[in-house]
This record gives sequence, structure tokens and C-alpha cells, in this order.
Amino acid sequence: MRGYDNYLRWLYRNGRPNLFARIQNRCSAWLFAIGVAPRRVATLGIRGRRSGRMIWFPVVLAEVDGERYLVSMLGGNANWVRNLAAADGHAVLRHGTSETVHLTQVVPARRAPILRQYLRVAPGARPHIPVDPNAPLADYERIAADYPVFRIEHESAG
Repeated sequence: MRGYDNYLRWLYRNGRPNLFARIQNRCSAWLFAIGVAPRRVATLGIRGRRSGRMIWFPVVLAEVDGERYLVSMLGGNANWVRNLAAADGHAVLRHGTSETVHLTQVVPARRAPILRQYLRVAPGARPHIPVDPNAPLADYERIAADYPVFRIEHESAG
């Protein structure tokens, strides 16, 4: 497992996806968008803060108490988090169909149970977040401020 964890860390060395990760992400995003994957994965589209074009990438959704959440496994400096801030939280989720959503950041004090659930359903994120998926919530509370969490809210047209 250590070799696989090192591989996953290598894909996002320096906090950004390398060429191989970008190719993998593009393929995964396409598959997730058309719905060929479990419901816990989707493709997220956010308008680029500089380019203005939609940028699509695969994500894993964590569900806690009937609410859906997204987590930035690379922390607050990830491009998608900065693009989301520039887009005022507006995004699109695709999994077979498109859903216009608004992502609202969860305060660090409420992130621990969401982070734990995220690590349980997103094995690829485990090498990036330094807590065991079955660790007590107190361990997640210590790192919660370092990993942005966003509640997914359906945005009705109009």
C-alpha cells in the first residue's frame, strides 16, 4: 500500500496534478460525467478565474446526514478552490445529467465528520490528508482548517 500511496502523492506533487494525473483526470471526468461510475463520483465544472472557460475535473462526493459535500484534498490553495471563490460558489455537477449547484464553504468547526466520511469514500485522497479514515473525530478536528469543505446546494434556474 505504501507504494500506491507514494504514487498518488507523486500525481499531485507540488499541490498540482502532473501530466499523467491531468490525463487520468480528463478520462475520469468524462466517464463520471456520462454516469459510468458509482453515484459518489461526479464531474465538477467551474469557470476559470483567468480564462473564463469551464474547467471540468473528477470529484468524490461525501454524504453526511443527507447532505452532499466536496472536499479539497490538496487544501485551500488548489486551483479549483480559487476558481470557485472567483465564481462566487457557482458550479455544475455532472453524473449522467447536469446539475447547477452552489458550493458553500463549511466552517472548520463543522468539518471533522465530513472529512472522515470523505476519506472513507475517496481512497485516492488518503495519502494527501494525514489522518486514518477510522481515526477519532478529534484527529480530524486538528487538521480541519487545512482542508476546505463545501456543502453542495442545488441551484434552481431562474
